[in-house]
Amino acid sequence: MLSAVKRYQALLSSTLARYFPRTTEYLRAEREAAAKLRQPQPRAKRPASSGKAKATGRKKKASDGPAPTGIYSSTRLKVDDSQVAAMRARVAEAVAAGLIGAPSDEQWAMILCRAPLARIFAGAGSGKSTTLLLRVVFMLCHLRIPASSLTVISFTNASCAELRGQLLRLLAFWQLPFDDAQARQCVRTFHSAMAQQAKALLGPPNWFEQLGGGAGEEPDAPADGRLPPAQQRLLRQAYDELYASDAAFRQRVHELLGVAMPEAVGKPPQEGLRLAGELRAAPLFEVFYQQACFAESLGLHPDRLEVATLDCAPRERLFLQTLASFWARFQALLQAQGITTFDAAFRQLGERLAGVQELPAEAIEPLRHLLIDEFQDISPQIVHWLQAVHRALTGRGKPVSLMAIGDDWQSIYGWRGSSPELFLDFDRHFPSRGKAKSQVLMLTANFRSIEPILRDAEALLAGVACKQAKRSQAVKTTQAGDHGVRRIEGFDLKRQLPELLQEIAAQCAHVAQRGSRERNPVLLLGRRNDALKQVQAQLDPSLPIRAYSIHRAKGLQGEVAIILDDGGSAESHPLRNALYAHCGLFRNSYDQAMRDESLRLAYVAVTRGVSRVLWYSGKR
Repeated sequence: MLSAVKRYQALLSSTLARYFPRTTEYLRAEREAAAKLRQPQPRAKRPASSGKAKATGRKKKASDGPAPTGIYSSTRLKVDDSQVAAMRARVAEAVAAGLIGAPSDEQWAMILCRAPLARIFAGAGSGKSTTLLLRVVFMLCHLRIPASSLTVISFTNASCAELRGQLLRLLAFWQLPFDDAQARQCVRTFHSAMAQQAKALLGPPNWFEQLGGGAGEEPDAPADGRLPPAQQRLLRQAYDELYASDAAFRQRVHELLGVAMPEAVGKPPQEGLRLAGELRAAPLFEVFYQQACFAESLGLHPDRLEVATLDCAPRERLFLQTLASFWARFQALLQAQGITTFDAAFRQLGERLAGVQELPAEAIEPLRHLLIDEFQDISPQIVHWLQAVHRALTGRGKPVSLMAIGDDWQSIYGWRGSSPELFLDFDRHFPSRGKAKSQVLMLTANFRSIEPILRDAEALLAGVACKQAKRSQAVKTTQAGDHGVRRIEGFDLKRQLPELLQEIAAQCAHVAQRGSRERNPVLLLGRRNDALKQVQAQLDPSLPIRAYSIHRAKGLQGEVAIILDDGGSAESHPLRNALYAHCGLFRNSYDQAMRDESLRLAYVAVTRGVSRVLWYSGKR
């Protein structure tokens, strides 16, 4: 059977080859791999061809059980014609003043939406941020919803800061008094909103994720990469103490690492462990932490897993048994020192909201009307918390609303527990009362890229089984010299770096001659940072080019995008496959989700380009 790497490489290569011009023949190995992949895959249902967009849903299984009690009312928000007319008139004045561009009909539908539960599929370059903020302005200034009852959620502190600045400018034009402190309360990350609630319900928190720096900062989504020393010390302490006191744990550790047990108990082994599916080895306590965080993001309890019931191989079962012991000790250590993790707080708050009758207003009222950006990157754990918050509010007679804005085509954080399936199966997780469903709106106009780029980008997603069917419409016109994805195959960075540098200089000269006003004339993008650093070290510093990983480039655009496809999907990850299946929320395995995500990552990279995209793919 082909490895996951080869399957991914064949799938991506065949997709690119089918849709993009090529100048060389496929390697024989690629053709053979592609032939083995020609087996039918399940496809998401296309939406009905009637005028209204309909999102794809999860196929119902007998194990799903009865439908959950509805949270959201079927009654539409009270909006009268005078409020709509006033909003349209003031927006026209803002357009005339040059503050914003004129909203399209699709954007107006979102701004003036009357549904208490709405899902917005906002494609790349669709202007969703400005539309989202105009929706907030409509709710605050015209529907007179108190700012103390409305929260906008974005995923990072940086994106929140940008939204706050734009919101303050808009509200100043609408002449609504609104200061920086109110903007910080109104626009937050999930972790910041949770931290505010935790302070009211759990007491002043001391966050594990902020040890060693950042304790006074606004809580943000945890950063990726190596853990800081202060966090490593606590993990190592739990590991050392458990190794010294628990014979069963010691035996399992040595079995996992493949090292012989010593005759006398001494220091625990320091060998690193690389799980199948992970890129590199790491100290065992860090591996435990990484996989426990992933499990918790799925809504699982690493220390309470019934490991015997999981469908996994003996090695994965051994790892999970060892993890359960470690995680229980680590949590006890944190509790003894008055420290908690973000994941633990999300779980505790969900339990507290469901079980406590008396709740202070400041704990839940700010989340009564929610607008959530980048919803495709949400995790099951956060879904459970949001459900608990809105059930607590409706149980106290408080009407709630939720507008979720996202794009399943740009979901690229599955490796940390997020899934676009939560957005696609939205009504299952955020049910309305009775037979009502969420209103589904589309933002299909693309104000960023020319049509050839959009068509090439969409072609990449042909192999993604689980997706919402849609088609972007380019607003920009294609000019002479513009093009979609131009592939350069069989590229060897070590040998052909001078050629790449020459091409980068040529593209920078092209953009200068074109007279582009783009903030980023040329973007250099890669899946990983290694290749980018190698190119950056040789770049002429005077050239107007910025290099980013594709994940970091999300939300950016450049007149020209140059993509280094410097790798492929990871190998199969049997441990995460088992956890994925055990949580019971997804139709795909983790491996399939990662293969789909690799294609979505390529889509995100291509849609950063405005008028040209160059794709350098290495030898397969």
